[in-house]
Amino acid sequence: MTENLAFQARCLARGAASATLATQAGGQPFASLVTPAAAADFSPLLLLSSLSEHTRQLRAEPRCALLFTGAPEGANPQTAPRVTLTGIAAEVPAEAVPGLKARWLARHPYAALYADFGDFALWRVSLGGALLVGGFARASRIRLAELLPDPAAVAAIGAAAADIIGHVNADHADAVAAIATGLLGGAPGDWRMVAVDVDGADLAAGEPSGEPSGEAVCRLAFRAPVTDAGQVRTELVWAAREGRLRLS
Repeated sequence: MTENLAFQARCLARGAASATLATQAGGQPFASLVTPAAAADFSPLLLLSSLSEHTRQLRAEPRCALLFTGAPEGANPQTAPRVTLTGIAAEVPAEAVPGLKARWLARHPYAALYADFGDFALWRVSLGGALLVGGFARASRIRLAELLPDPAAVAAIGAAAADIIGHVNADHADAVAAIATGLLGGAPGDWRMVAVDVDGADLAAGEPSGEPSGEAVCRLAFRAPVTDAGQVRTELVWAAREGRLRLS
């Protein structure tokens, strides 16, 4: 049961385009909108400007929390699933920035227009735990050891990711389009896979002009965490079949 809750929490956070970041200064709480992405090991990544209030506060007090919210079941906002992640934020070391920034930009391609500005830096949150609320009066605390994905599976998918993405985009563009438009509700476009991890895959489509600021992104959550490339293939085959059925 806990493993299933952890998977739900990860899928919710990985699929969110934005979140609320909670910081504090001198005991005064502060909340702001941020655009996170999750690293392969589920660590939240944030591209933050040094000019922002929350960045100055994190430098003084790195303890923070992130709230990710899904869609409500009806008119009552309390029916929305949500997860709060707590942890400690720190700037990403220079040697790790290129790979993690590419991961972040896969979720937020429009930000390529400003991601290299001098006042922006990539931050990573080392997680401490989570609180998952599945809807009204359905709350569950998840310990860190239960929340994080299996490290061996993370390593296996990470090693295979480039080959998976290259093969899917070169040989199965029609399947990617079926998943994006039929299963996930995206608009018609030049869809491609841009990232894959143990919990799902990120798909993106650009404007006809090819401008990154025009790209749309959607998230395919797998039905369960995967441990190897073969299981990724199984999930993609299922998702493409479902997408085509819904388009027919």
